[in-house]
Amino acid sequence: MRTRLLGILLALMLCVLAALGLPLAAAVAAAQQTKVVVDRLDDAARFAQDLPTSGTTDAARKGDPGPAPGDLSRRNAIDAEVARYHDLYGVRLGIFQRDGLPIAAAPKDWQVPSGGSGAQAFQEALDGRRSHNPPQVWPWTDDRTITVATPVVRDGDVVAVVLSESPTGALRTRILHSWLVIGAGEAAAMIVAVLLAVRLTEWVLRPVRTLDRATHDIATGRMAARVAPGGGPPELQRLARSFNEMADHVVLAMDQQKAFVADASHQLRNPLAALLLRVEVLGLELPEGHEEELGGVREEGVRLARVLDDLLGLATAEHARPEPEPTDLAALTLARVDAWRPVAEQRGIELRWDGPALALGMADPIGFGSALDAVLDNALKFSPEGSRVRLRVAVRREEVAVTVTDAGPGLTEEELSRAGDRFWRSPRHQNVDGSGLGLSIARTLLMAGGGSLGFAPVKPTGLAVTLAVPRPEPAKK
Repeated sequence: MRTRLLGILLALMLCVLAALGLPLAAAVAAAQQTKVVVDRLDDAARFAQDLPTSGTTDAARKGDPGPAPGDLSRRNAIDAEVARYHDLYGVRLGIFQRDGLPIAAAPKDWQVPSGGSGAQAFQEALDGRRSHNPPQVWPWTDDRTITVATPVVRDGDVVAVVLSESPTGALRTRILHSWLVIGAGEAAAMIVAVLLAVRLTEWVLRPVRTLDRATHDIATGRMAARVAPGGGPPELQRLARSFNEMADHVVLAMDQQKAFVADASHQLRNPLAALLLRVEVLGLELPEGHEEELGGVREEGVRLARVLDDLLGLATAEHARPEPEPTDLAALTLARVDAWRPVAEQRGIELRWDGPALALGMADPIGFGSALDAVLDNALKFSPEGSRVRLRVAVRREEVAVTVTDAGPGLTEEELSRAGDRFWRSPRHQNVDGSGLGLSIARTLLMAGGGSLGFAPVKPTGLAVTLAVPRPEPAKK
């Protein structure tokens, strides 16, 4: 989520910078070109002002391009000034009469262009107008020049035209330099935007991550998890407070339910014991021939007592708050195998185990042993005579796992998703003695210590139950 939110913010920032930077770059280029055009117009106006005027108008009207005799010295001075201007700035410059004949030009052989923007600018000047702003020059248009024409007006008539054609190399260099400055500024702005976006996403998503962790902890059985008050938007702060209130109500309801189950199972045990005792007394007084009915009553009574014992054990496990400690699960598993071996031999089942000599895991020894007992009881109960139940201890990267594999009928894919639920039993196993709480008790004991209980099918038949707990954290040096 952080990556997506950060990507959206950066994409929006790029759009904003592009929307600001591109028009700014175009405006800077236009301003640089306008400055060049204005300079050329000013220079042309100066040359037009210095153009000799004595007799020029009359000669132009009569079609005689030659200057008046008194203007010859000034003509020579203008020729020298135009040549000096060309040498200094590299700009082609010419002062042309109406018929296109040069009065002064640099270089000497330069003529009025016969076509293109130069001819258009010259014609506009003959009409008494300054030439329009030429097309925009960009850094990549190295073949373009800037042509500017200014009319020379005497007594209301256009008698000559000052025409200049400027190379654009220096202009393109200045535009590119300005663009680099703009690009550097936008890059700096983008870096600042990235840093601000990272801080913003951290500020927005911090309560979301805290809420996600608390939700995961509660979903995995750590009901004491809560969202610590912190920063973030007000809406997420209200959500965190609402989540904590909801979790408190859920825990309260669960505690009430657990207390009811514990109290009910505890309170029912004494009346049930008294009832079974009365049944035994009545059995002594019943005439012969009722032994079968009496045996059924006793069996149901014992079954009910076992269910109550399992309910009480489940309630005790749910109320337990064990402190996990480094435990050698290999030694613990071997001890439980030795304890269950007589039962396995009595049922004709081989009980085997394998694993490392040492397997340290963070677990409550009593709780883990009880959970392993419940899984072993279930495996021995469903395994047929002559089969084998195997226990394997494995030290993994982040956990230590004990896997109990039996050769019983196993569970289907649909049944695996319900394995471990309270009072749930496969419809195919309803005739097997049990209350349906053994695996629930095992899961509760493991989850209370930070562990987990998993189920997997075994080919061709059987069920693999894995009890896993975290490994101890390595000691810091």
